[in-house]
Amino acid sequence: MFSGIVEAVGRIRTVEPGEGRRTLVVEAPEIARELRPGDSVALDGACHTVVEALDDAFTVHSIGTTLSRTVAAGYRPGSLVNLERALRVGDRLDGHWVQGHVDGVGEVADIRAEGDFHLLDVTLPEVVERVTVLHGSITVNGVSLTVNALPGPGRAQVALIPFTWTHTNLHALRVGDPVNLEGDLIGKYVLKGLTRGA
Repeated sequence: MFSGIVEAVGRIRTVEPGEGRRTLVVEAPEIARELRPGDSVALDGACHTVVEALDDAFTVHSIGTTLSRTVAAGYRPGSLVNLERALRVGDRLDGHWVQGHVDGVGEVADIRAEGDFHLLDVTLPEVVERVTVLHGSITVNGVSLTVNALPGPGRAQVALIPFTWTHTNLHALRVGDPVNLEGDLIGKYVLKGLTRGA
């Protein structure tokens, strides 16, 4: 379980293809020395298990569903990734409940500056759109954000304050780029209950 508060922006050092998997070495001196094999860490909001930890980097495997339902298949050496370690009991929940189970990949539809903040519009897969509401929570590349507007069907807008812009990889996004999306956990259970009761 995560909160969507990015701890560090890492950089992909190497990508090693394998049978049904990709092995990623991620440079992240801010958090690497505190990681241990078996720890959970979210890469752009997708939960991975640490298999090796060094002083300045760590290694994870991306397999199966992660490769088919997230942006992980597109990682290259030099790619920037938002990183968050799993929550511990007693930690502050400054974002919202994030499972690290990406629901689908959206696309940057628009990104523009408005004064000292930025507005980011993303397209939503149907599974995410169904649980997305105005002023509700959404996770974009692992970042907990509030839905600022719903400009049209299959589209959501979020506002990025300067801190979020500079302390995540969202500043590197361009129109057309893919992004990991996770819908609000509470919304999923409400929808499931309503559907089951219909």
